[in-house]
Amino acid sequence: MRILISSIGWFARTLLFRVIPLMLIGAIIWSGVQVVNAFGRQLTERNAYESEQSSYSGTATFIALNQPTATYTATATSTPTSTPSPTPTHTASPTATATSTPTETPSPTETPSPTITPSETPTSTEIPQLMNSAQLFVTNTPRPVTFATVTPVSTQENTPEPATTTQAPIFASATPQPTATTQIQPSFTPTPAPTNTELVALPTISATNPLPTLLFPRDVEPGLVLGGTAVPTQVATVQRDYNLVNIILLGGDNELTTDGSVRTDTMIIVSINRDTNTVNMLSFPRDLYVYIPTPSGMMNRLNVVYGVGESIGYTGGGFGLLRQTIFYNFGINVHYYVKVDFTGFKTIIDTIGGVGISVDCTYQDYALIGAELPDNMTDLGDGLYQLGVGHYEMNGAQALWFSRTRHNSSDFDRGRRQQQVLRAIWRKALGTVNLSNVTQLWEQGMSIVQTDMRLEDFIGLLPIGLGLDISQINNFTFIPTYHTTSWTAPDGANVQLPIAEPVTQLMNDFYRPPSENQLLLTGASIAVYNGTTNNLWDRVATDRLLWEGFSAIAMGSSEDTTNQETILIDYTGQQKGGSVREIATILNVRPENVISEPNPDRTTDFAVILGANYNSCQGGVVDISGN
Repeated sequence: MRILISSIGWFARTLLFRVIPLMLIGAIIWSGVQVVNAFGRQLTERNAYESEQSSYSGTATFIALNQPTATYTATATSTPTSTPSPTPTHTASPTATATSTPTETPSPTETPSPTITPSETPTSTEIPQLMNSAQLFVTNTPRPVTFATVTPVSTQENTPEPATTTQAPIFASATPQPTATTQIQPSFTPTPAPTNTELVALPTISATNPLPTLLFPRDVEPGLVLGGTAVPTQVATVQRDYNLVNIILLGGDNELTTDGSVRTDTMIIVSINRDTNTVNMLSFPRDLYVYIPTPSGMMNRLNVVYGVGESIGYTGGGFGLLRQTIFYNFGINVHYYVKVDFTGFKTIIDTIGGVGISVDCTYQDYALIGAELPDNMTDLGDGLYQLGVGHYEMNGAQALWFSRTRHNSSDFDRGRRQQQVLRAIWRKALGTVNLSNVTQLWEQGMSIVQTDMRLEDFIGLLPIGLGLDISQINNFTFIPTYHTTSWTAPDGANVQLPIAEPVTQLMNDFYRPPSENQLLLTGASIAVYNGTTNNLWDRVATDRLLWEGFSAIAMGSSEDTTNQETILIDYTGQQKGGSVREIATILNVRPENVISEPNPDRTTDFAVILGANYNSCQGGVVDISGN
């Protein structure tokens, strides 16, 4: 018993004086560690807050700007007026003292977006196939924005659209009307759409914004004849080596029709290269006779495709069928569309205060419905008017007349003029659009145009547009008898059949930015003087050279304004070829009027003194100027 009591006493003393003190010490140490950790976390969070505080306002502003709205309401804006610049006078030798130097704006940093998995080939049923959510064919209702990390990622994956294993496209041949026994071997095997991990860069933070994908058209049975001609095989997909966003601009004539039909006589694809910050524009003639991949298939003119898609309820509507048709016949995937009618076109131009247009061909035509004749036209009698070569300030209705006329020109030249107007709109809008008023302008635009683009899509491309130099805009058009051959369809319509090889080359060129050789060739600076009394001819010639990518500047009148011949002075001392030959060809300068005067102290590389015989009118126009 005594031993038991002694053991209990020992245990109690050990517990009281050894174990419990050790537990208390451990508890104190653990508590101290927790206090230190808590203090460290607080300090880390404070540092993170202070480092990111500057970006919070921009993020909040962007989120507020991109909240979906049910309707868009146009608001009135003041209309700016243009003030003509003073005209300098050339003195002494024709040496310019000013050159235009294009500036470059770095492209926005982009982060990769999730991979988009395309759907399968549409079925042959008459009911349009429904799109799944991954295909992102959108309406004017904004989609929610998915935000990525605030820290931008420096690299992106941009997998080009793969080329399909097709043979050369069969568009036109020496005999445009093959018999029903013509054998056309199908060569197109539908393949999954490519992986597009592209995004639109936003002003303050990065957002994942995948481009819409495309349903691949069905294959066509061999030997099929529609509309009096053999159906061409599907062309190979144009190899895409750059991060491109393709937007087709459509001009509809629905205001002229009473049956509810829509023809898109204006079809221009604007391809924005987000790697090189350049823009290519390609006009499609309305009379191109192509295969339209409706459920039953048909051959018809390209300008009716949109209306057909709307009338049959095609997947994606008129644009859905149009992008399928362009992809089948030309191998180009169009991501978005913007459609405008006559009234919307005029409103856009009037909102920015009109545009300046350089007219380099003489045009004759009658008054057109919904349009106005430009100022200072010559009345030839019997309702016929003539617009001479010169630089004109036009309002929306006058620019519509210039964009539509083709009495003594062609649909090919009209496409070129429509691109001229687009360039003029962009040049004028540069002083109007900025990141502070883009939302207001977007809301106004939504009451004028029809599009499947969202505000964030537009904002993502805006930095490229604001930093774009006019020399970074490249223009492409079809050339009659080279890219197309004329043919009469069974209904008597005069249409244009695409010719395979040159059209394929045109599409490949359209998908590429200017080569280093092109940039070197067109990098020469040119001073243009008006050696005549014709008003602003130096502006006309300058715009013609800018169209070709040269760095040119209008210098006003020369000392002698009675020149009959246009003269080109070469200050570089080139022996042959190079820029001097290109400039002479563009401005139609005769070989004997090309003068070499090497000058190591030159301020410009070339000088052009325009004479009364100046004529830089391009093909597709009946020359009635007399030059």
